Amino acid sequence: MGKNRFHDGPGPSQRQLRVGETIRRALSDVLARGDVHDSDLNRLSITVGEVRTSPDLKIATAYVLPLGGQGQDEVIALLARNKGELRRLVAKKLALKFAPDLRFQLDETFDRMDETREMLNREDVRRDTGAPAAGDRGLE
Repeated sequence: MGKNRFHDGPGPSQRQLRVGETIRRALSDVLARGDVHDSDLNRLSITVGEVRTSPDLKIATAYVLPLGGQGQDEVIALLARNKGELRRLVAKKLALKFAPDLRFQLDETFDRMDETREMLNREDVRRDTGAPAAGDRGLE
């Protein structure tokens, strides 16, 4: 049964959210500092938007995006290639009994925000919602 990232039923527990955010910070720090022994990965700037953990905390899925959105497939491949070292480096920063298995997916949130912004700026949508144009509010 596939789960949708945004509609998982009751949602993650407070512990899952807390651990996910801790892993996100640790992973972001490791990637920003270039601690991984892979020059291909270290030359990239990668944003870790969110980390979601399984209920048992054994799997952590990191939603990532390269700076500028270019080379997305390369970033996922490089992260997957280095996931063992990334797991070890992240585990050193965490106070967990077991280090979760890291998985990587593209963070599509920014694409959705752009699509939503474009849709809300369409003339027919503004007319239907009664919203002023973005320029009418002094926003661009």
